[in-house]
Amino acid sequence: MRQVAVLGATGSIGMSTLDVISRHPDRYRATLLAAHRSVDEMETLCRAHQPLHAVMSDPGASAALADRLSDLSAVAVVSGAEALDALVADDTVDSVVAGIVGFAGLRPTLSAARAGKTILLANKEALVSAGGLFMEAVRQGGATLLPVDSEHNAMHQCLPVASDGLPDMTDVEKIVLTASGGPFRGRSRSALEAVTPAEACAHPNWSMGQKISVDSATLANKGLELAEACWLFDRRPDQIEIVVHPQSIVHSMIRYRDGSVLAQLGQPDMRTPIAYCLAWPERVDAGVAPLDIVAAGRLDFEAPDLDAFPCLRLAQWAITQPGGMCVFSAANEVAVAAFLSEDIRFIDIDRVIEATLKEVDLLEPDSLDAVQALDNKAREAAARYVASELTRLKG
Repeated sequence: MRQVAVLGATGSIGMSTLDVISRHPDRYRATLLAAHRSVDEMETLCRAHQPLHAVMSDPGASAALADRLSDLSAVAVVSGAEALDALVADDTVDSVVAGIVGFAGLRPTLSAARAGKTILLANKEALVSAGGLFMEAVRQGGATLLPVDSEHNAMHQCLPVASDGLPDMTDVEKIVLTASGGPFRGRSRSALEAVTPAEACAHPNWSMGQKISVDSATLANKGLELAEACWLFDRRPDQIEIVVHPQSIVHSMIRYRDGSVLAQLGQPDMRTPIAYCLAWPERVDAGVAPLDIVAAGRLDFEAPDLDAFPCLRLAQWAITQPGGMCVFSAANEVAVAAFLSEDIRFIDIDRVIEATLKEVDLLEPDSLDAVQALDNKAREAAARYVASELTRLKG
């Protein structure tokens, strides 16, 4: 019985993970569920899965959940980052699904790495903001790292992999990272000025949270995934090609030096990569309908438009700078939040990121405190730019 901690249990990754777990009660048990403040959803999940621990980062939500679950003596409700750090390293956890969005997910993921757990990585910031620090923790802790993001998971499936989960890159010429192009694929820069948060969150293929949906619309997510791929597979940015594939059927490809190209195809359903990581090196039913390649009809590929979607271009540069992607990621979070609040326009998101990258002194963080400090500086700089834009627009 594999004991699984699901961090970000009420989010899309968490819910998909729990769906797969529920299909295999003889193989997996969710012993730890963690969320921020979604009390109603967590109560439902705790009653369905009966974890040993439920962790809420918000103290008020934790108290409310404890009151709701007072009849379930087997479920201990706790609060705070320190409690979560300790629990992911506990013997009651074998695998950790790192699905907490944003910088908040970095700390418990690092704790899991240092404790030598099997990490199902869905939190981008662990690699984007602290790639060197995190990969060193994985090495020192002897953790097994398996990527949940559909693109990186596809790469992992197309590579020879050792018993510790590490891929063999010896014969690889290039990684091909695919992008759906988001809901605004094909639009010009000028046509993006008036798009709304609702339009940006309406992804044509994937069901995702608001923040990651906006990231897909700006192609910022592809910049984050490029950074992840560099760390996961020990590649330089120029060794990874990004192509837009609107059908989201081919999740990524590996080009070998003998001319062969291996691709992983599947339905756009996150339960497939989650099931792959949970069962690796075996495979289990994910509850996903088989891909009907005839019904799919056609597979299209095109180059990304970096003029209309400059976030990707900014990321390609930031990856080459010490601490650059930490700053990029933090600025992007601030900008996306401002866009979702309708404080800035869609086309201002990349402007916030670019201004922040120019303002903040870039330095590779060598500790969690250093990552936090750089992240804070980037957020403050991005917030100042957002405030200046608000003042300008009102003026």
